[in-house]
Amino acid sequence: MKHTIKLAAVIPLSLITAYVARTDALETQPVPSTAPTTTTTGAGPLQFDATNTALVVTDPQNDFLSPEGVTWGVVGESVTKNGTVENIETLLKTAKAEGFEVFVSPHYYFPHDHHWHFEGKLETMMHKIGMFERTGALDLEGFEGSGADWLERYKPYIEDGRTVVTSPHKVYGPETNDLVLQLRKRGIDRVILAGMSANLCTEAHMRELIEQGFDVTVVSDGTAAAITPELGDGYAAALVNFEFIANAVVTTKEAVASMAPAAK
Repeated sequence: MKHTIKLAAVIPLSLITAYVARTDALETQPVPSTAPTTTTTGAGPLQFDATNTALVVTDPQNDFLSPEGVTWGVVGESVTKNGTVENIETLLKTAKAEGFEVFVSPHYYFPHDHHWHFEGKLETMMHKIGMFERTGALDLEGFEGSGADWLERYKPYIEDGRTVVTSPHKVYGPETNDLVLQLRKRGIDRVILAGMSANLCTEAHMRELIEQGFDVTVVSDGTAAAITPELGDGYAAALVNFEFIANAVVTTKEAVASMAPAAK
């Protein structure tokens, strides 16, 4: 009782009553789901226009998406659960059919990249396990079917002579390649983003494209990430940041419906 008297003496009773009422109201509200279900923007229903919108796919490569890839042991669960391989193909197929330009931002490491003087934890790991290894920037020896190569099922879409394959990014984001230049030169200011991996290259691309003034929609099940006991669930971490930062977060089904109205 003594504490109550002292508190009331300092804080007006009306403020205490208002605080309690607000706390009770918050406790009765449902906790928002972390499931990405955004299908609208501030301007209304989400609808993509092929004249200014492109599909951008990060790292659609064997080392991430094939059971034979060097990271499958940590990303396989997330890739399988999300249907990421199939969803990326659906996005590629739809983009081609509906006249959207497609850009691929790949990840390659050449021999000279192994002489860096400092690296982050995952950079060190990627170099150690030979992830995305190429024998040289001008050398395709051993590339076919390697971890750095595209998933076989994507090749008809990527190698059709129309897809823009940018220079490789070296850490996670497109700051080290020519993706932004290529998008600008094609008159693109809106991006549908998918690929690997969610909390690393995909998120880094989202952040930089947002900073560069692009409207970015992330396809939540068109990506996946590593899950490890030491570092946690990379996909869950990415979903939080996608929702905070992207202009919209949608599923593959929602993205396709916004690219191809007849598919709704």
